[in-house]
Amino acid sequence: MELMMFAKLLQPYPLAETAQIVKDMGFDGLDLTVRSNGYVQPEDAAQGVPQAVEVCARHGLEVPMLTTEIISAEQEYAEDIFAAAAQCGVRWLKLGYWRYEKFGELQQEISAAREEMVGLEALAREYGVWAGAHIHSSTFLSAVPAQLYQILMGRDPQYVGAYIDPGHMVVEGAASGWKMGIDLLAPYIQLVAVKDVMWLHKPTADNPKNYQLKLVPLADGMVPWPEVFSLLHQIGFDGGISVHSEYGSYMNTEEIVAQTRKDVEYLKPLLAEFWPR
Repeated sequence: MELMMFAKLLQPYPLAETAQIVKDMGFDGLDLTVRSNGYVQPEDAAQGVPQAVEVCARHGLEVPMLTTEIISAEQEYAEDIFAAAAQCGVRWLKLGYWRYEKFGELQQEISAAREEMVGLEALAREYGVWAGAHIHSSTFLSAVPAQLYQILMGRDPQYVGAYIDPGHMVVEGAASGWKMGIDLLAPYIQLVAVKDVMWLHKPTADNPKNYQLKLVPLADGMVPWPEVFSLLHQIGFDGGISVHSEYGSYMNTEEIVAQTRKDVEYLKPLLAEFWPR
């Protein structure tokens, strides 16, 4: 099991500074952004990924994973990014998102995503890496685990699979939907995103039943982390865990770093119960 930090919220810092901060917080590696407005732009992947991996290595930090916006093997720079990952020994790539565009057309949209996954599997096989679709609540085809399972059915889990996110899974299925999602997707899970959530009642004059979603510290939210990790251990999970620290709407970067340190203090004893080092 490898513990990483998602680079997105630390991008105000130069990569070398981010690498040192992430190492000092006790992470094994960095989940590097290779996408628009990421640390590495997609068009620069061939040179930018090796350079970024070298910067992190100088600070004793691995780069086991790239976060991308790839949703098709035919997408511009997709092959460059897969090739750069393979060259640098990066094991995992996070894919982009297929949108839920129109009511009444969900099955057609899922079928189209299934076709794209065929090409992505071939690309991952060619370069010997793994590419995963991230579960994300709201208007994404991967919002509901059962829909992501439909997209992945018949594909080889050695090369493509599910990047589960219990926070987003709780948003869409708080009682047991998240658990059934882990059960259904078990053969495909190689990555887990760690963030936590809470619904806040924010009534307005027009909508007294208005609720807003807030991303909160791991110790405060709705995700039952001990049960999540217990189930992941039960299915034999031993992949990558990426901590997202999505506090940018109400914390500055220094505050995000301070809260992430607290999250790591909460997280590490839970992980050690199931994946002792």
